[in-house]
Amino acid sequence: MTGKRDLVVIGGGPGGLVVASVAAQLGLKVTLAEKSDRLGGDCLHHGCVPSKTLIRSARVAHLMRNGTHYGLPSCESEIDLNPIVDRVESVIADIQRHDDPERFRAYGCEVLFAPACFTGPHEVQIGDEVVTAKRCVIATGSQPAVPPIPGLQEAGYDTNETIFSCRELPPRLAVIGAGPVGVELAQAYARLGSQVTLIEQSARVLPAVDEDIADCLAGVLRDEGITLQTGAEVTHVRRDGDCRQLFLADGSTVECERILVATGRQAGVFGLGLDAAGVDYTPRGIAVDSRLRSSQRHIYAVGDVCGPYQFTHMAEYQAGVVLANLLFRVPRKVDYRVVPVVTYTDPEVAQVGLTQHAADTRGLKYDVARFSVDEIDRARTDTATQGLVKILIAKGRVVGASLVGAHAGELVHELALAMRVKARARDITELVHAYPTYSQIHRRAINARYSKLLFSRKTRFLVRTIKYLLP
Repeated sequence: MTGKRDLVVIGGGPGGLVVASVAAQLGLKVTLAEKSDRLGGDCLHHGCVPSKTLIRSARVAHLMRNGTHYGLPSCESEIDLNPIVDRVESVIADIQRHDDPERFRAYGCEVLFAPACFTGPHEVQIGDEVVTAKRCVIATGSQPAVPPIPGLQEAGYDTNETIFSCRELPPRLAVIGAGPVGVELAQAYARLGSQVTLIEQSARVLPAVDEDIADCLAGVLRDEGITLQTGAEVTHVRRDGDCRQLFLADGSTVECERILVATGRQAGVFGLGLDAAGVDYTPRGIAVDSRLRSSQRHIYAVGDVCGPYQFTHMAEYQAGVVLANLLFRVPRKVDYRVVPVVTYTDPEVAQVGLTQHAADTRGLKYDVARFSVDEIDRARTDTATQGLVKILIAKGRVVGASLVGAHAGELVHELALAMRVKARARDITELVHAYPTYSQIHRRAINARYSKLLFSRKTRFLVRTIKYLLP
C-alpha cells in the first residue's frame, strides 16, 4: 500500500465503484476500501438483484396458477423454495463478475477488503495501515433500520440482508412496513404460497406515492389474499416455539412463523471516524452541498449515506457529479427535479416529479391527465388491465406523473424525458406511438384531458366560421 493517495473511496457499492474505476482509469492513484469480502454493495447482494429475481419467480408461479385467464390449464403445485434461492444466488454470481476486484485492479485501482476509518481530515486507516488521502469519497450506503419494538430482537426477525437466504417457505409471514421493499416482498411470498400479513403504521401502503395509485395497488394485494393492516402499530412481539405473535395497538394480534422488517434504511455513517475527519453528519446521513461536498471540502459523499434518495441509479448519478467536480474541477451541481422511482410489484408502480399532493402543497395550478390501463388494447390482450396513469401538466408542460400498471417502470421514462427536456404535453400527443403498445397510455391520457377543449362550443364556432369563409 502506498502511503499517499490521490483519492480514497470508502465503500464498494455502485456509487463507489463508478468513482473509483473512472478515477483510476484517468490516472489517479486510487485506493478503494470495502469492509466486506466482496464488491457490489447492498443492491447486488441484498437488494435490487435478489429481490427482482425472487419477484420474477413468484410472478411465474402466479401465472401458472392462473393459466385459465390465458386459455391454458392452471397448474397448482407446492412451491419448493430451494431451487428459487439457487436461482437468486446464480443471478447474483453472474452479475458479480462485473464487480470482480481484479477488474478494478487492472484499471490501476488498489482494492482492499478491510474497514476504513478516518484518523484525521486527510488520514484514513484501512485495516492495519494508514494512508494519506488528498481527496476522499464516502460511499458506505445504508443498513436496514429496525424499530425498537419490545420483544422483536428476542423473537427473531429477517431484513433484506437475511430473507433471500431463507430456503424454507414460511407458512405465515408478517411484514412490518409497507414501503417499496415491504410491498414487493409481501406480494412475492404470497404468490409463492405464504399467508402474508402486511402491517403499516401510515394510513395506506406506499405512503410516499400518489394516493390513487397506492389505493389501486392495495386493491390488487387484497385480491391476491394479502391481509393489509394499515394505520397499525406493533406494540410488542412475543415468541412461543416457532410461532411469533405481533401485538397491535388496537388490541389485535398477528401470528406468524417469520417476521420481515422493512421499515426503511439507516445511513452508514457510524464507525467511519467522521468526527476525527471533521465531517458534519447526523444518523440520517452526511450533510453535503449541491456539489456533494461535505463540511470538509475535499471529502465527498454519494449514495444512501448522504441521500436524499436511496436508489442505485441515484448513487450512480451522484458519482458522475462527484467525478466532474473532483477530476475536472467543473462546478457541477446535483439536479433532483427529474428522478424516476419504481416499485416492482405486479402491477408496477412508478413516479417522477410532483405528486398531486405535492403540487397542491406548493399551490401550483395544474391539470390532471388521467387514463385507465383497462382502456389500452395491449393491456387487454395481455390480461393486464389493472392500473392507471396520472400526468400533471402546468403551463402546458409535464411537471409530474404517477403510474400503476404493467411495465410502469419502463413507461415512466418517456415522461421523465419530457420533463428533462421541458417538452410540451402536446409533443407527447404528436409523437407517433406504435399500436398496440402500453406507451399509448400517455398520449391517450393527455388527449382525453383536452378533448373537451377540442370539441368545445368555441372550437365548433371556429370551424363553422372557417367553413363559410373559405371556398
